[in-house]
Amino acid sequence: MTNREQHLKAVMTGRRSRAAGGAWEELLEASCRHYRLKGAAEITKTPEPMKPIGPKNAKGQFLACYTKQAQPDYKGTLAGGRAVVFEAKHTDSDRLQRSVVSEEQEKQLDRHMALGADCFVMVSFGFRQFFKIPWEVFRDMKERYGRKYITPEDVQEYKVRYIGGVLQFLKEG
Repeated sequence: MTNREQHLKAVMTGRRSRAAGGAWEELLEASCRHYRLKGAAEITKTPEPMKPIGPKNAKGQFLACYTKQAQPDYKGTLAGGRAVVFEAKHTDSDRLQRSVVSEEQEKQLDRHMALGADCFVMVSFGFRQFFKIPWEVFRDMKERYGRKYITPEDVQEYKVRYIGGVLQFLKEG
């Protein structure tokens, strides 16, 4: 394969990954909206910390840079007052690597969990199977499963149903 072919393959893979990530985020946003309307939780996507480094163009776009490392994707409050913090990951593969959670995200999930928050990783395997994996299970997968990745078969006990456009990752009522 030539360098150009490798580059084009990488570009296409990146585009597919971004599209899948966007679809996964939309699915989670719809579920969070459902829980908000039911009064079960107020959960919002954590914006990436960035600062503009140039003026807006005619289309309202601007060049920006990230100001610090990424935080967990979603934060909020469950009915009753408990905090919820989670990371969202999608893969089209049959395995998900432990390394998809950054060191900074790990530190924040650990700190929130130590304070009593409900912390987990929401995982989509190919938009066919969904899992709410407790943070300590995901974090310690090497000790639990003997390797630094998980497969859907490993985490069946954390499976989440997708019904009526809603991921059933919270208990209502």
